[in-house]
Amino acid sequence: MLRCAVLDDYQGVALGLADWSRVRATSFRAHFTGHDELVAALADFEIVVVMRERTPFTAEVFERLPRLRLLITTGMRNASVDLDAARARGVTVCGTGSASTPPAELTWALILGLARHLLPEAAAMRSDGPWQSTVGMDLHGSTLGLLGLGKIGSQMARIGQAFGMNVIAWSRHLTRARTDELGVRLATKEELFAESDVVSVHLVLGERTRGLVGRRELSLMRPSAYLVNTSRAAIVDQDALAAALREGLIAGAGLDVFETEPLPAGHELRRLPNVLATPHLGYVTGGNYETYFRDAVQDIDAYLDGTPIRVLT
Repeated sequence: MLRCAVLDDYQGVALGLADWSRVRATSFRAHFTGHDELVAALADFEIVVVMRERTPFTAEVFERLPRLRLLITTGMRNASVDLDAARARGVTVCGTGSASTPPAELTWALILGLARHLLPEAAAMRSDGPWQSTVGMDLHGSTLGLLGLGKIGSQMARIGQAFGMNVIAWSRHLTRARTDELGVRLATKEELFAESDVVSVHLVLGERTRGLVGRRELSLMRPSAYLVNTSRAAIVDQDALAAALREGLIAGAGLDVFETEPLPAGHELRRLPNVLATPHLGYVTGGNYETYFRDAVQDIDAYLDGTPIRVLT
């Protein structure tokens, strides 16, 4: 019976959400912070299940894990897995299904939390502090700017419209036909940052989107505006964002993604008073987890039967 490692199972729930009986499955709740620690833990495993992009599998890692035969990532895209290196080492890489609704829901939790200052007001309630100390922002009549109008972006547009917001969108290949279909105004990138009360990021990370939001884009935003990123941290220049928050160029940020995860203790983004941060919870729901681990077991079964499914190329 092959051995299977399930990585970054922070909540310790993976083994209870599917039937792993065809393998000897071990769940690792603690995150491995370096290649040496990761390789030492996985040396005896033929199968590894990774949660999204929490643990990079580079060419070096594949080379140092000669027993590895099957790598499964939750979702059908994982930029932290070197697929060329996997193929070169004879490792099959498979994915799973996933839902786009949980990230959209979490994004709205961040927007509402920022707009109504829920964190400081709730903290004041717990500490017997002042009764009302902030004035909230009206979403109705304000402008939501969406960077990206794909599966999640389009859901964001519909919910924003339900709140009575004016919705505008931009991405490099976005067409007017697509925005007209959703009742959204197509904007230039500069217009989106200058006119939006809330800018929400919903792009795929790639060479053309890495660092897309930098000092220039942030400086176009209104001092009363918020930036929300539940997509990928590297789309936003992290140093430029921290500076904009410190200097009050923007009112605040809602962040669920970070370039280093878990975010180190004492990191500035944990401490800035105008940041509402969550530990990459966008996809962390019961329904999504059931899909991830059910499909991971299906991938294992298919591989053991000699007919791999959902293979990433």
